[in-house]
Amino acid sequence: MTKLTLGHSPDPDDAFMFYALAEGLIDTRGYAFEHILQDIQTLNERATRGELDITAISIHAYPSVCADYALLPSGASMGDGYGPMLVAKEKIMRADIPGKKIAIPGEMTSAFLALQLWLEKSKSEIDYLVVPFDEIFQTVNAGTADVGLIIHEGQLTYENEGLVCCQDFGVWWGEENNGLPLPLGGNVIHKRIPADERKVISDLLTASIQYSLDHRAEAVAHALQYARDMGMELADQFVGMYVNHWTLDYGEKGRDTITRFLGQAHEAELIDHRQELEFVE
Repeated sequence: MTKLTLGHSPDPDDAFMFYALAEGLIDTRGYAFEHILQDIQTLNERATRGELDITAISIHAYPSVCADYALLPSGASMGDGYGPMLVAKEKIMRADIPGKKIAIPGEMTSAFLALQLWLEKSKSEIDYLVVPFDEIFQTVNAGTADVGLIIHEGQLTYENEGLVCCQDFGVWWGEENNGLPLPLGGNVIHKRIPADERKVISDLLTASIQYSLDHRAEAVAHALQYARDMGMELADQFVGMYVNHWTLDYGEKGRDTITRFLGQAHEAELIDHRQELEFVE
């Protein structure tokens, strides 16, 4: 067996996506996958060092790792009319956000890049505090930050914490970009793996996603172990938000929206260079 490291977040959507691989439910064609479960900011940082064979990353991080990694055609997380949110104890208007301290889940997250684009400000012009994504509610409620930038299932549970939504970046991005989804995350594979093997591995990951979509109930039941404060129904709803037709294949619109997202960030001088996408075909 050829062993490969596979990094992904300990979240219901990623657990759902890789259910078949984790449980040995599909033929892996001689490959064995070691699942590395870490938060997305940590995975982004590890990717900059080229540590993992395959890993989930934020689209924001792709320009920083493109020399070593190619994008896989499946595994996308797209905010199609929804996405990361700014939440607070009470509604805060856009014009007042720059004067507030914002808890964010990581500087390399796509959510943080969306925030910068929305505010039209660089990170040096934003008063922010980096905290683990699952501590943002606590940080806002404790008053350590005025506003929280939430990702993952917090988008469905923030009201339970007594918070209100100040802005949904998936909604904003769609309104500004002809209804395109907000590109959030993707899977990448290290270029040290020969090109012909990358294609085989890519097909395996796609097959794992398809298996879960075809066996939804059992895959959601597996994913439930990673669902914080969520029952079966809410977990299923969350999985449906981020594992869908976009996840099986970016398609032309998916590639277009990534190009726009990184292109606008480059034009706003938030990333160093305009990024050409390199996919495993």
